[in-house]
Amino acid sequence: MARIFYSLALIFISPLIVFYLYILRGKKNQGYRAHFKERFGFVSKSLFTTKTKPLVFHCASVGEVLAATPLIKALQKAHPNLNILITCNTPTGREQILNQFKNTVACSYLPIDFPFATARFLKRIKPQALCILETELWPNLMAISHKKNIPILVINARLSEKSQQGYQKVAKLTHIIMRSITVLASHNKADAGRFIELGLETSKSYVTGSIKFDITPSEEQLAKVLNLKQLYSINKNSSTEHINDERFVWVAGSTHPVEHELVLAAHQELLKKQPNALLIIAPRHPEQFDKVAELLTQSPLSFSRRSQNNYNNEQVLLADTLGELQCLYGAANVSFIGGSLIRRGGHNPLESAAFSVGVITGPHTYNFDHVYPELIKLKGAVMVDNNDELAKQLITFSQNTKACQTLGIKAAQCVAKNQGAIQKTLTIIHQYLEPKP
Repeated sequence: MARIFYSLALIFISPLIVFYLYILRGKKNQGYRAHFKERFGFVSKSLFTTKTKPLVFHCASVGEVLAATPLIKALQKAHPNLNILITCNTPTGREQILNQFKNTVACSYLPIDFPFATARFLKRIKPQALCILETELWPNLMAISHKKNIPILVINARLSEKSQQGYQKVAKLTHIIMRSITVLASHNKADAGRFIELGLETSKSYVTGSIKFDITPSEEQLAKVLNLKQLYSINKNSSTEHINDERFVWVAGSTHPVEHELVLAAHQELLKKQPNALLIIAPRHPEQFDKVAELLTQSPLSFSRRSQNNYNNEQVLLADTLGELQCLYGAANVSFIGGSLIRRGGHNPLESAAFSVGVITGPHTYNFDHVYPELIKLKGAVMVDNNDELAKQLITFSQNTKACQTLGIKAAQCVAKNQGAIQKTLTIIHQYLEPKP
């Protein structure tokens, strides 16, 4: 009954959902209007050229795609002929899938959780198993999959106390979700315990750690980092190119509206002490690129755009490209991870830490409560409360190279210490792969 009421409510507000996705979001980003039929389960059967059932990975957006990439590539290496479909909710997630995997996987949007759309999707795809990253727990998707005997593997699962309270408010619907899960691989015992309190059978729960720690820069990425350092770290106003002429470079990654302005204000304070410092600012969403460019145009800061590839010693580089943020982190002295000076819960600091680049974060990091406590404890990250403190911390690191380098070393050590989740997760997935025909 709970799922019937949920489905009816979803259908009732469907005009608003379509208006939001196609009109509002589509106006800002045309990608929301492309492949729109997939939102209703009309996924092309031509995605697969063989009769082998695909393994489906659902990654909500960019962060989940990046986290899942090493896991999926390890699975591809172990099973070269395995058909894999990666679904997502956003155009940026879709683009990241294409960037990471080219044509080695199929890609589509996950349908909106209407019962008819989900049923159509599952009928067309006929997945051998469904792997859901983190907490994308859609009731109809999970209930219908369970009814069709499709294994549901929730991997890299996390559940904050706040999210648990939300699920408890819709207990009957939550019970349906928990009953549908075949196996759940969580970050830690605390996360696992919260799922169990919501009704998950204890025997279905495993603690594997977070796959986000299993990030290792590739040789291609390291080569690109060296190239980026040559482009941006050397002070081109200097007549020499010795190490003493290197600029202090910091990256503000995945920033949001309001936060953009705070970051630019902090950089202006830094420039008073370090006139040659460079800020590389990478807005979280592509629709923000032009808006940040407008902010920069109205500010006293000189800037260029990464997409135009014409950098000439400006004070700010606007990273208005996709798929480069990890390498841009690697080219910096220190990083600031966005979504944390405002109440957005922060973004993944490990993309920076893996390159031995230390992290500065604001106070709002609840999306990564499974990462930040450990990273701060091991002294690979520092927390600031506002943009004034951000500016002071940047000035400190710009004047104390050793402290800045130590922060980066500690960050990389934290990543290395917590690795191993991918292998544990692969062991679970292997149990649910259908044998070769």
